[in-house]
Amino acid sequence: MMPRPMVTAALALVAWLPLASAHAADAVVNLYSSRHYDTDDAIYEAFTAASGIKVNVIEGDADELIERIKAEGRNSPADLFITVDAGRLYRAVEADILQPATSPVLAERIPAGFRDPDNRWFGLSKRVRVIVTAKDRVQPNEIGRYEDLADPKWQGRLCIRTSTNVYNQSLVASMIAADGEAATEAWASGLVENFARPPQGADTDQILAVAAGECDAALANHYYLVRLLSSDDAEQKAAGEAVNVVFPNQADRGAHANISGIGLTRHAPNRDNAVKLMEFLTGDEAQANYAKGNSEYPIVESVKLPPILEALGKFKAAGIDAKVYGGNNAAAVKLMDRVGWQ
Repeated sequence: MMPRPMVTAALALVAWLPLASAHAADAVVNLYSSRHYDTDDAIYEAFTAASGIKVNVIEGDADELIERIKAEGRNSPADLFITVDAGRLYRAVEADILQPATSPVLAERIPAGFRDPDNRWFGLSKRVRVIVTAKDRVQPNEIGRYEDLADPKWQGRLCIRTSTNVYNQSLVASMIAADGEAATEAWASGLVENFARPPQGADTDQILAVAAGECDAALANHYYLVRLLSSDDAEQKAAGEAVNVVFPNQADRGAHANISGIGLTRHAPNRDNAVKLMEFLTGDEAQANYAKGNSEYPIVESVKLPPILEALGKFKAAGIDAKVYGGNNAAAVKLMDRVGWQ
């Protein structure tokens, strides 16, 4: 399922009046979301059918929504904030717009490594930053760690997105925590030396470039590859089939995983309804839909994967520490700038 075009905060203001009019109603929950997927709409419709609680959604850029909730203060109609990337959840915590949500269901369903220790946010789905390699030019065991990408043997063979991309920023932030800032800067410098072309495009473009022979390896979130493999377009499907997927660092910390996550806002006017929606999103039906509709890994490990995700194989994922992703973000961005990662 391809994401819908993002609705900016300015456009989202158009929806302010119907949202505000529903504010006083009992059977509503108001969700500020930086996710833009049809799959999510179907999940919210299923929640309404099961509970009778209407879900009002305001979409926008994550940082803009955080600032909006902060500016609205006690008068905010927002009950929940949902976003992608744990670093953004960290920003929401730092902005003091979230409150703890106490729920035995959430505590039982969501592994400790994928929720805030103080219950201010909870992971809903996992996104793994994998390495994709050309089947015809790279041996299956030729690369095993993110750190390997800086080896001179990959000179002129790597494709990657720009340093402004939050997925890359969070990866570098996690590497600072794992390897230290000096070692990570040396790694990033080696990575830049190995670029086959200037950083450009989205994750799908990196995979297509590997398939087309422009480079031999690239970084991408796993679901972009799954979308190619499940595409009805013969050329895109062939591109997906031309690459192998590598889950890095299986012998040590595990593959870098990020999340989509949700938090209860500090002044939620419909708190009980909001907690009910949070619990529903961790249920088997919603979790299966995240996997089937958007090819994300369920946060609840017992949920059965669709065959196309199952085919990628089993792997170990590193736990999520939002303080690492968010707290190290500024250092990561400066580091990437110093080494010339555009």
